Amino acid sequence: MAAGRSLSRSERKAAARAELLRQEEQRERRRQVSRILHKPAAERSPDEAFLLAGCQEIVRDLERLRKKRERLRCRLEEVCDEPEELKKKVSKLSLAVRAAKHLIIYTGAGISTAASIPDYRGPNGVWTMLQKGRNIRAADLSEAEPTLTHMSIACLHKHKLVHHVVSQNCDGLHLRSGLPQEALSELHGNMYIEVCTSCIPNREYVRVFDVTERTALHRHHTGRMCHKCGAQLRDTIVHFGEKGILQQPLNWEAAIEAASKADVILCLGSSLKVLKKYPHLWCMSKPPRRRPKLYIVNLQWTPKDDLAALKLHGKCDDVMKLLMDELGLPIPCYDRTKDPIFSLATPLRPEESSSHSRKPVAPPASLHEVQLGEQPPVPEIPFSGGWFGRGCAKGTKRKKAS
Repeated sequence: MAAGRSLSRSERKAAARAELLRQEEQRERRRQVSRILHKPAAERSPDEAFLLAGCQEIVRDLERLRKKRERLRCRLEEVCDEPEELKKKVSKLSLAVRAAKHLIIYTGAGISTAASIPDYRGPNGVWTMLQKGRNIRAADLSEAEPTLTHMSIACLHKHKLVHHVVSQNCDGLHLRSGLPQEALSELHGNMYIEVCTSCIPNREYVRVFDVTERTALHRHHTGRMCHKCGAQLRDTIVHFGEKGILQQPLNWEAAIEAASKADVILCLGSSLKVLKKYPHLWCMSKPPRRRPKLYIVNLQWTPKDDLAALKLHGKCDDVMKLLMDELGLPIPCYDRTKDPIFSLATPLRPEESSSHSRKPVAPPASLHEVQLGEQPPVPEIPFSGGWFGRGCAKGTKRKKAS
């Protein structure tokens, strides 16, 4: 072809066909090499060995992919320390807790699995099930109660061994365990709290039911109105892809202040794949030797494992029971008659009685006289919407309203 002459239409089409054929030949060659590599070396024919020798770049690329998949598979595996090994590790953890001047705790979904609330990245987690194309198992969140871990954390705070708790959970169980709101940062919101952002400061409404029934990603209005100004209330949930802007219950200011003072951070039941993205929580601006010592309790790999002073592979309840025994502190049992949600809750107005169909947290018999507003009958319907329904469907497209 003469220099500078542009290709004709037929020449461009021929070049495009040739490129498609070349790409298809490459894909077929890659498939052939992959099939051969799956065979034991002793079973490969001379022709197959010759093909591998001539495709070393493809072989190296496939080997890199195989190792990457193996690493990812290993990271998803749940590992448990042997009982004696776990006890030794908990003994070391107890020394760190006693010696800490400013201990803070970061919690994830793993501390609530004992309350029958699924986690996200475990074998039966929400993301794991969605990635496998399976439906999320419905859970009656109104029946969930604070776990042994929740009650232990509240006890540690009461005894001034823990200064602040930063939680990724939306289930409200920290609040219900008796942990004071000022000692808690719920970075992703609380399913029992809706707020009026028109009021300054924002007016908070604690309910005894999941307020997220009508809400989802980028859609936060709950359908109820502020009793003060009449503006629409919104939930407090921060979905994936959103930025938390509410002061409460997210309480970012207190979380950052606590992290800046911390000398020990205890991470319980979190993969840390989200929390690692918040540098202020890890004091990354400080020199490494001046950063807080990190202790991690999780069954799976986390991206902070290499930085941890100690990694404990165990269930949170098992570890916390051993820790509280080491510290000589009795773990308080959850008592529904003392659940703070009933004293904090704002009653629904009569006209709001049909504004939700979620089952409320039932007060014990001795608290029936507490005025929680008339609750509508709850139909037996599957959960939808909110932080545990459509709002969790990562990557799914919302249907246009008809």
